[in-house]
Amino acid sequence: MSAEDSAGPLSHRRSWSPGVVQQVGPAGTVDLGPGYLEPGLLPVDLLAAAYPAALAEYGSAALAYGDDRGAVPFRALVADRVARAEGPPCGPDNVLVTAGTSHALHLLATGLAQSGEVVLVEQYGYDYGRRILADRGLRARAVPMDAAGVDPAALDEAIATTRAAGERIAFAYLAPTFHNPTGLVSPVGRRRELLAVAARHGVLLVEDDAYAELGLDGGADPVSLAGLAGYRGVVRLRTFSKTLGPGLRLGYLLADPAIVGRLAGTGLFTSGGSANHVTSLAVAWLLRSGEYDRHLGWLRSRLRERRDALAVALGSGLEGVVEFTTPAGGYFLWLRSTHDEARLVTAAAAAKINALPGSRFGTGPQPTVRLAYSLNPPSALTAAAEALGRCWRALSSLERTHP
Repeated sequence: MSAEDSAGPLSHRRSWSPGVVQQVGPAGTVDLGPGYLEPGLLPVDLLAAAYPAALAEYGSAALAYGDDRGAVPFRALVADRVARAEGPPCGPDNVLVTAGTSHALHLLATGLAQSGEVVLVEQYGYDYGRRILADRGLRARAVPMDAAGVDPAALDEAIATTRAAGERIAFAYLAPTFHNPTGLVSPVGRRRELLAVAARHGVLLVEDDAYAELGLDGGADPVSLAGLAGYRGVVRLRTFSKTLGPGLRLGYLLADPAIVGRLAGTGLFTSGGSANHVTSLAVAWLLRSGEYDRHLGWLRSRLRERRDALAVALGSGLEGVVEFTTPAGGYFLWLRSTHDEARLVTAAAAAKINALPGSRFGTGPQPTVRLAYSLNPPSALTAAAEALGRCWRALSSLERTHP
């Protein structure tokens, strides 16, 4: 990896191994499965500077039990960042620090819902998010999507049908920006329609915005559902896992102050304080100094190179076998095909490429496969796409000969 393509000398992968990191692909396999950043893109040197700076500034207070909702300096910085980007007022009272999106979902599933209630989810969506909800006894009910995201008429019908059956709805869980797994972005008109449906029925929307800052084509970040609603009736989940690193376990939710207060008032916070006190102070230094935005610009350019390498190579080798829309941001390429999904994934594995079946994320009218471009350099992605072209074209020929 070139110096330009690495976040710094400390971003080595000498300890990138099972027992240290959560998942490591088999040796010799190009892993296009998990939504991980390539090790060299994780800014170890940047964080190595941020922690001493925060400890020097806050001294012993950095190692105390933090404010239950999170340290005000951090909450004020992220609230101001959101308000400047989207316009509606947003202050520290709208912010609750979490240990990432998974923690936030767990908080919502325990603090705002009861076992047995229904959560309306997208037809395709974050698989582990659904598992978190299921672990708390909540029942996911899928709502159909189209190219613009969740269909508002289908959401309206799902709410009415669920309530007519005497079932309670905890909330609806959506990811309208650089959606995982499809990469789509719901246009503003669609977002307003979804907000209107939810408001008419009094249903809380939970907006998973994990990839919101990873637009790769230079346009303005999409306005969130929460921003459009003025933080009323919407809980927005944000994380630094996708831009700085999941090992920080740092995120935050944005909501009406009453919801923030309700969640922060549980024993989990009153017993132990902030979910991630010292790390939030280190990231506050990055935000205040401008280092975070400099890193974000660099990371976007690196991800753009990786997305384009995979998309161009696939587009020139698999016409008629798979189709896709190049995403404007995020980590993933969503492939649609007329060929059997299991055969596509099995053929990829035989070519030493790990790809995830679309059925892992939901069900739809045609076979699908998700490829992550975040974990490998452009050269590896190009080679992987060429290998997929060879094995999937061969599979296509075989299926025509032996249907």
